[in-house]
Amino acid sequence: MTAFDYRDGELAAEGVALASIAARHGTPCFVYSRAAIEEAFRTFDHAFAGVPHMVCYAMKANSNLAIVNLLARLGCGFDIVSGGELARAIAAGADPARIVFSGVGKTDAEMARALELGICCFNLESASELEHLNRVAGSLGKRAPISFRVNPDVDPKTHRYISTGLKENKFGIAIGDALSLYRRAAGLPHVAVRGIDMHIGSQITALEPHCEAASKAFELVDRLSAEGIALEHIDLGGGIGIRYRDEETIAPTDYAAAIRALLGERSLKLLFEPGRMLVGNAGVLLTRVLYLKPGAERNFAIVDAAMNDLLRPALYDAWHEVCAVAPRSGPPAVWQIVGPVCESADFLAHDRVLDLAEGDLLAILSAGAYAMAMSSNYNSRPRAAELVVDGKTTHLVRLREAVEELFAHENLLP
Repeated sequence: MTAFDYRDGELAAEGVALASIAARHGTPCFVYSRAAIEEAFRTFDHAFAGVPHMVCYAMKANSNLAIVNLLARLGCGFDIVSGGELARAIAAGADPARIVFSGVGKTDAEMARALELGICCFNLESASELEHLNRVAGSLGKRAPISFRVNPDVDPKTHRYISTGLKENKFGIAIGDALSLYRRAAGLPHVAVRGIDMHIGSQITALEPHCEAASKAFELVDRLSAEGIALEHIDLGGGIGIRYRDEETIAPTDYAAAIRALLGERSLKLLFEPGRMLVGNAGVLLTRVLYLKPGAERNFAIVDAAMNDLLRPALYDAWHEVCAVAPRSGPPAVWQIVGPVCESADFLAHDRVLDLAEGDLLAILSAGAYAMAMSSNYNSRPRAAELVVDGKTTHLVRLREAVEELFAHENLLP
């Protein structure tokens, strides 16, 4: 399914013209397709039909309540990395028993709240965290379900900032230390060993790193079983890449076939933590051209969206396709698509061949993941509105911030 396509010469989201959304709600704004999110979830979930499994959406990709609620209605679980994401998940109707809590720096207060709610599992990332959780659970008279996030030292062949499974990364415990930590956990009174967790990075476009990491995880499962430490589940994380430009990506059916083969006859429930692949290509960032600034060296198209709305290009030098909402038929030029923020890193796209005029609408594609979630108020810019299109209906799911809200919690000195 193509959620965003041209109809009568103008780009639309499902059955709604993007120009009409911009006219009503202003720019910049994020527009998501409900059908695209649902299709992405069902495609991944159905790939594992017949195998006990749970898909836990990685909320860090996009934590808008409407999107979280939509996935909860589909039976999705959730992967969280903070107390704030836990609160959002609950507010959106998530079942606590379908939540796994990842992250290297959980606070005691976050642990306590998750224990009170009865989450599925804590993915622990250090020996110290194990001791903290055992103590917190004991103070509440509870037993915390745990797995250890194991670092398999596998190169995911992705950007170094989103690589999480190499030994130099801060995430997880070294696979060589895992056995002793599982032995330690098995003897503690206030934790219950439930599984093993692994996540090696994001935007991974090759199947081999996933298989290499999963093989190491299954080998550890067998070693633990031989010592009498039986696990209930294995969490293989997320990280399957999407197509931003011309990447060869991993089909969920191929990924599922590979994991099923590695699972073999082991009686383990499979957990997964996809984020980007569920929402990344289900969203666009709408922006309007403010000024055209031709130059001797470069031509700049200054738009009303900026790095505070979409950080990925500045942070990762990420590539997003840029489409004119109503394409013109004149001679194109090569443009640098830049925003109003006072940083040379404030660009959304380099060297795009477009026929542009001031006032034109542009759609920055593949902006459903790590866009609004990473946005900020830098330069005292209000964060954008968010909308979900459902067929021919548009729902405003986040109001645009007012400037006054940005300093509502600040005080002058006496």
